[in-house]
Amino acid sequence: MKKPIIIIGLATMIAVHLVPAKSSPASLLQATEEEKPQIETNRTKKKLDRKSERIELLKESPSFGARIRAVSNNQQNAAHALDKLDSDYKYKPETTPKFVENSLDWLAQAQHDNGGWGGGTSSSQQIRDPHAVKGDPATTSFAAMAFLRSGHTAKKGKYKEVVRKATEYLVKAVEEAPVEGPRITQLTGTQPQAKMGAYVDTSLTARYLARVLNEFPKKDKLRKRVDKAIDKCIAKIQGSQQKDGSWSGGGGWAPVLQSSLAGQALELAQAAGKQVDQKALDRARDNQKGNIDPSSGKAKADTAAGVELYAFASAQRATAAETWEANDLIETAKKEGKLEKDAPVNADNLRKIGVAQEKADKLAQSVSQNERQQARVQNDEALLTGFGNNGGEEYLSYLMTSESLVITGGEAWGKWDEKMHRRMNKIQNPNGSWSGHHCITSPVFCTAAVIQCLNTYRDTKMLRHAALASSGKQEEDGNGKVAAK
Repeated sequence: MKKPIIIIGLATMIAVHLVPAKSSPASLLQATEEEKPQIETNRTKKKLDRKSERIELLKESPSFGARIRAVSNNQQNAAHALDKLDSDYKYKPETTPKFVENSLDWLAQAQHDNGGWGGGTSSSQQIRDPHAVKGDPATTSFAAMAFLRSGHTAKKGKYKEVVRKATEYLVKAVEEAPVEGPRITQLTGTQPQAKMGAYVDTSLTARYLARVLNEFPKKDKLRKRVDKAIDKCIAKIQGSQQKDGSWSGGGGWAPVLQSSLAGQALELAQAAGKQVDQKALDRARDNQKGNIDPSSGKAKADTAAGVELYAFASAQRATAAETWEANDLIETAKKEGKLEKDAPVNADNLRKIGVAQEKADKLAQSVSQNERQQARVQNDEALLTGFGNNGGEEYLSYLMTSESLVITGGEAWGKWDEKMHRRMNKIQNPNGSWSGHHCITSPVFCTAAVIQCLNTYRDTKMLRHAALASSGKQEEDGNGKVAAK
């Protein structure tokens, strides 16, 4: 059943967007009413004026625009008003700004003593205190990935203990899960499950464990446990894939996102040197790419709760790997003198350098689709509105677009990365977190998504390495290690 359209009153929208929920006295993660005056006195008058300006702007529309049905053609291709607001933030490519560092501090404080994080339940979305909800594997793995992407591992970095505790939490969850079935937890009704699907814990956990595996020394006992846990997760993921290549069997409001994450998990596991069924990965990518109508460039939203952004970002993420593989093949051929320096990436040139016709056609199709999606995502503000205001699903979609663009590289990546940094800086909560305003409201999940999105540049080599793993080509990952077989 599709989620009904919700019209949010202006006063409610502003209150939800700009005022973080209260926290329990035991946690200083949320600003209390008593603390707010002190926070305000520490700000300059200039910043206060800009905040007032932002509030007036948000009375007119959410941070990423109005509901799609209310956006005109002119608005779709126009710069959003939020982008026009002046700010002190100066974007510097491939750096981690202070406001992102603050979000890592907040996320570290939000971790539970047992190493987990919780996203809360779908029935209690109003609870924003991260210590007032039960931990779950999906949210834990997603939060842990934010630290890993920011350069913190179980062996190095300011938050190495945070990463190790999270890894131990996840490995234990997988070890205690039954071998049969697609799930790794008995928890039900969590926000990630309700919105993306009941199997999302397995997909997100496998995605994280595959990424962290080679960060552990071979003699580390935890590495051996991680290695076994990945195998168990892979078996569950591959065993629960539908014939059409999706993982929609787990239900959820927008199962297209669960399907995308499952495919990403297989991709990263393969890059880490694990045995993955290539046919299962190919089916997953084909399913996601199939969500785009080639003639119109629009995404089918029937498995995305009617929100085109979710299916669009998932499809773009699926085409990124094959686009990079095609580009790599053509560039290598140029260096070897097999093609002219200005030879385009197309099926004919791929066949010229020895790529089988079927694969050449498939790679070329991905390149063409990816290029069209790159152009649209940069300019279509209606697309970026998602559901109409930001929820965890929107932040996840922005993250997937960042990964897609950093894999394929070029000017499009730089423009998108700057846009995301500027926008996320302007809508960050005073305590360093980001919150959702529909569906996945969890500040832990939303903050983890934004951190990964803004620090995607740090995983460029790893993501490109994963893209080439399917072709059997070895390339050093971000740590100078070769993991693909």
